[in-house]
Amino acid sequence: MKQFASLIKQLGTSTKTNEKLDALSHYFASADDADKVWVIALFSGRRPKRMVSSAFLSLWCMEVAELPAWLFEECYHTVGDLGETIALLLPESNANKSPDKSVSWFLESFIRLEKADEPVKKEFIISSWMAMSKDERFVFNKLLTGNFRIGVSQKMIVNALAKTVGLEPSVIAHRISGNWDPSTASFQELLSEEATNIDFSKPYPFYLAYALDTAVNDLGPESEWQAEWKWDGIRGQMIRRNNEIFVWSRGEELMTDKFPEYHALRDLLPDGIVLDGEIIPSIDKKPLPFALLQTRIGRKNVTKKHLQDAPIAFFAYDILEYEGQDIRELPLDKRRSLLEAIVANPGHPVLLLSPVINFSSWEQLAAIRESAREMGSEGIMLKRRSSAYQVGRKVGDWWKWKIDPLVIDAVMIYAQKGHGRRSNLYTDYTFAVKDGDKLVSFAKAYSGLTDKEFAEVDAFVKRNSLEKFGPVRTVKPELVFEIAFEGIAASNRHKSGVALRFPRINRWRKDKSPNDINTLDDLRKMLETYGK
Repeated sequence: MKQFASLIKQLGTSTKTNEKLDALSHYFASADDADKVWVIALFSGRRPKRMVSSAFLSLWCMEVAELPAWLFEECYHTVGDLGETIALLLPESNANKSPDKSVSWFLESFIRLEKADEPVKKEFIISSWMAMSKDERFVFNKLLTGNFRIGVSQKMIVNALAKTVGLEPSVIAHRISGNWDPSTASFQELLSEEATNIDFSKPYPFYLAYALDTAVNDLGPESEWQAEWKWDGIRGQMIRRNNEIFVWSRGEELMTDKFPEYHALRDLLPDGIVLDGEIIPSIDKKPLPFALLQTRIGRKNVTKKHLQDAPIAFFAYDILEYEGQDIRELPLDKRRSLLEAIVANPGHPVLLLSPVINFSSWEQLAAIRESAREMGSEGIMLKRRSSAYQVGRKVGDWWKWKIDPLVIDAVMIYAQKGHGRRSNLYTDYTFAVKDGDKLVSFAKAYSGLTDKEFAEVDAFVKRNSLEKFGPVRTVKPELVFEIAFEGIAASNRHKSGVALRFPRINRWRKDKSPNDINTLDDLRKMLETYGK
């Protein structure tokens, strides 16, 4: 654990990509193979299930540190992170006298103790705490809570492995994707070609686009580009291998059983293909709002009613494997021709071809883009016709040209401290609109301001708090902000009756007073116009 804790400290305190890359490369060159496999798993989202609740961790920390609940809560609200709070509050340990256990030993112990009785878990956790340094405790607690975000992307892990084992990043990215178990896979097996061939479900790394940050005319001749609608769904890959169908999300979650509609394609699609596309609720080949898809996400059992109320289709826009061969290096034009032929053959309503938008000038495409919301789209994707299908986010060949967000002016009514480097600042806000002489909350947001603006709002909250509900402060409704969002849908779970898609602060309206904010009727009109 000492070596892993040292790595986490280096990664957490460095702001330079090359320093993080060097730290990871050194770790992969020197750590035990079992630990390396688990580190790859941790940074690609494969964590063991949480073996104990945060409430028990808090309770046991208070017991060991001999602290009253109110003092623990105050410390937690100030620090903003449970794992770090516990690491700071626990008394000094005998870490120097205790044998060092590996990170793989701890993670496999979590799995072994998942169904153990509470006293067994308590004894394991407290004895582990008392054998660790503060840095080790912090990492241990983060592993226990599952909240493990330290600014390391999967792309960085891939590049560090490439530097260590001498393989191309694209090859490594493919080999560490898919359905593998860190408790049984060896480091050599994980990176071997044989392992890739055995796992028929294994997806390819996704190619991601950057937002277009220049005039579209700067991209050059229109003839070099293919335009498509940018759908609002779950990015996914549909795989047909070994007479089976597999569906993966971009977050590398195997979602086949969540969408039983796709099982019908097993006997219709040719073997040895991988399609890239969007999982979208759809009726009559038209996309439906993302909110409908959310009724299906996270459910263990999909009922007949779910299938009827939120029917799902797969809008395919690329093909990555054909007849069992990786064809990502082929130009987009050729991949598109193969895709069109494959999607046309089944003729099944759950597999649809995402259409190409025909245009002759950038001006014409800009006019077409204005109708994106009517199409159930977020904007337009621009892809160079000669482009290969790359790994991760690359500049140059794929761009997303999104429509401007919807906006509404609102007043801040609640504030809560943030997490991480913002744990001492009030940076998480709840906003309200007017409904007659009342204020009705409708959205939360915690991004969109500069550090200087966050500091100003924090000072306002501390001077103008009215009530305290745990970590939440009610504040005087005086600060007005423009809230941006991508979509709006009806919701029975919210007091306002609406739910926003990706709300964030667009700007601080210092030029407006609370009397100038929008009303609940304005939100309802937006729902009528843009909701479905």
